[in-house]
Amino acid sequence: MKNGIHPEYYKATVHCACGNDFETGSTAKEIHVEICSKCHPFFTGKQKLVDSAGRVERFRRKYAKFDKESAKGKSKA
Repeated sequence: MKNGIHPEYYKATVHCACGNDFETGSTAKEIHVEICSKCHPFFTGKQKLVDSAGRVERFRRKYAKFDKESAKGKSKA
């Protein structure tokens, strides 16, 4: 290995949104994540709704309009 061209390698602490903390190796000293192996649905076997940048609300707003329009169409017939 050449000297001076590689980044520093630290013992990093990973902080999850669920409150789980663990250590790993990284070039960053601290890492913040939203989902880890303790709370990910694949590992836990539990269904968990993960909202990424408001996608769930956007989906509900879009289809709420559709439901209102279909209800209006049914009442006129």
